[in-house]
Amino acid sequence: MTTVRVLPEDEHNARLVANVHPPDWRNPEPAGRYNLVVVGAGTAGLVTAAVAGSLGARVALVERHLMGGDCLNVGCVPSKAVIRSARRAAEARAAAELGLAPPEGAEPDFAAAMRRMRRVRAQISDEDAAVRYAREFGVDVFLGQARFSGPDAVQVDGTTLRFARAVVASGGRAAEPPIEGLAEAGYLTNETLFELTERPARLAVIGGGPIGCEMAQAFRRLGSEVTLFEQTDHVLVREDRDAAAIVQRAFVSEGIELVLESQVVRVERKGGEKLVYFTRQGGPPEPRGVDAILVSAGRRPNVEDLGLEAAEVEYDPRRGVVVDDRLRTRNPRIYAAGDVCMSWKFTHAADAAAKIVVQNALFFGRKKVSDLVMPWCTYTEPEIAHVGLYERDAEARGIALDTICIPLRENNRAVADGEEDGFVKLHLKRGTDRILGGTIVAAHAGEMISQVGLAMVGKLGLGTLQSVIYPYPTQSEALKRTTGVYARRRLTPRVRRLFAFWMRLRR
Repeated sequence: MTTVRVLPEDEHNARLVANVHPPDWRNPEPAGRYNLVVVGAGTAGLVTAAVAGSLGARVALVERHLMGGDCLNVGCVPSKAVIRSARRAAEARAAAELGLAPPEGAEPDFAAAMRRMRRVRAQISDEDAAVRYAREFGVDVFLGQARFSGPDAVQVDGTTLRFARAVVASGGRAAEPPIEGLAEAGYLTNETLFELTERPARLAVIGGGPIGCEMAQAFRRLGSEVTLFEQTDHVLVREDRDAAAIVQRAFVSEGIELVLESQVVRVERKGGEKLVYFTRQGGPPEPRGVDAILVSAGRRPNVEDLGLEAAEVEYDPRRGVVVDDRLRTRNPRIYAAGDVCMSWKFTHAADAAAKIVVQNALFFGRKKVSDLVMPWCTYTEPEIAHVGLYERDAEARGIALDTICIPLRENNRAVADGEEDGFVKLHLKRGTDRILGGTIVAAHAGEMISQVGLAMVGKLGLGTLQSVIYPYPTQSEALKRTTGVYARRRLTPRVRRLFAFWMRLRR
């Protein structure tokens, strides 16, 4: 078994590795035939194995690197721990606005923030530990490289695992953009960023998507000078322009340099610095000296070296494993879930997909991915959270909408917190109270969006939500305000005249 190292090699990373790739792990003797073999122990693989094992299935789980996948090791968990430290640093700088004097000469301790991140990650890794899956869920955990040797068999370091059903959950990785000299100069991705122990004085971020924006703001708040390069004319292009504009204003106010409508064309190492050459709107190349480069320019599925051809599984190097709406591959024995096959690259999407796979693969289920109501959130400050349709989606499908938007400056708690730059926006099917989508921009939008998702899943219209009582004062009250706007819109002049007539009769 290959020994895995996670840098830096301190007590926290030692605990992490002991959990998710134990150096002394011995693969079990394989069962004669498994109900389910799961390739990859990221979120999709772990949830698939845990649910199936809990239901009595004979399950084998194969992982070549670290159990927990991107989310635990190089994604959600470490990034949110760093973001928390960065947010506290920003709050300290703004303490005077709240009537507090910050300590004299107080500066963020980057090394301490990263050390805390490693401690938090190690603590959470107990949940994804190999020994836990073996003991608690009865899963046979194999650490090693999995390769399909046929349509119903997987080999792990020379051992053959036969299966009735299998799941490809091998995840994805950061894509390397074709920039001249980038590899030679050296760069960071989410897979290496959290190895840092010293703060880069000057950080270039290539890509203005969610990961790039989250880390650009976090590193700026922890003391780095940050330049973010984005090809389009604003960051977070997937989101509504008005939502992205709020985050963009926050970035500028915090001192992040945004180089928009730009193209990084070349990188050179010169002495102790790296020169990033970029063009703006087709102009001549301009150099920018930095100490580190974070590449956040998309993802690629992990489909190589899995023997998918032998398994008769169709795949594309860019799109990943090809599946239908029930997550079945061309081989009816084999399913796929998570980043290796889905356009939603979220931990919670992988979790939901895993449960679909278990039902469809083992219990003749007919669950569909297209039936999911999928929220997501970008954890900048403010956060942007969304669920359902955007206006552009509805327009493309020919669906007429009524849209209600409540600015957070009309929410008392947001004003008291100094967090009024944001909004709650809901899209209703024209002429009804049926919610088709929503976007929230707020300090804790990710906590608020689930109320919209619950209403959509439960088919609860705004008329029903009028009965919900929110504690005062909370930022969630902005959702309540949308019901008031809806009610007032229903109060047409004719209805108002009828009410007036009724009141005259009641005098």
